[in-house]
Amino acid sequence: MSARGLRFIWPVFQVGLCRALWDGWFNVLSGPLVIDTHELGRQPGSERTYTRSVQAPAEMGYDVNAVPEGSTIELEFRLEVIMEGILVTGSFSARAVGECVRCLDPIDKRIVAGFQEMYLFETPSNPEEGDEEDHVLEGESIDLEPVLRDAVVLALPHNPLCGPDCPGLCPECGARIADDPDHTHGEAIDPRWASLSQLAEQPVPSADQSKSDTSSDDSKE
Repeated sequence: MSARGLRFIWPVFQVGLCRALWDGWFNVLSGPLVIDTHELGRQPGSERTYTRSVQAPAEMGYDVNAVPEGSTIELEFRLEVIMEGILVTGSFSARAVGECVRCLDPIDKRIVAGFQEMYLFETPSNPEEGDEEDHVLEGESIDLEPVLRDAVVLALPHNPLCGPDCPGLCPECGARIADDPDHTHGEAIDPRWASLSQLAEQPVPSADQSKSDTSSDDSKE
């Protein structure tokens, strides 16, 4: 490569190198659920209490019951430094929206639950001592989103109901039984007698009509 070409490439290479170093060394976690622990330090026994209101991220819950994205989550938690890392203990309050699995009516309830998680200062040097679910500090920051997401899933019922005594829908017509407790379609008929039941429902011809039909047949002869 000529000296002229090298002079052109070198500044571009310097810019790319600086960006790579910045992204690799100085890029830190960000977001409403990221907590900076710098002021807390690493002295065992240090602790600090936080109260925050944050917007819920997407996909917190199940298809039939979840915390709406952008809705407010009220958080109260404590960070406590111990030998291995920082112990997070707290609770949250959030709005959950879904539908009843029995009658399909909309559900809008508030859920309150607690959570506790350990954030290690360093990843265990021995892989056998660690766990795939271990949380590790990113520099001096901890990300509460994965912990909060798990806590929401555990707090939400898998089969949400509008009420514990919801009778559901009529299996024959789909009507909401709670709106009409006396809703019925009559006694169930054994399918073996269904054809006889249909014959019984057909109108019986009157005597005059029978005579008329007989006369008509005789005239044709």
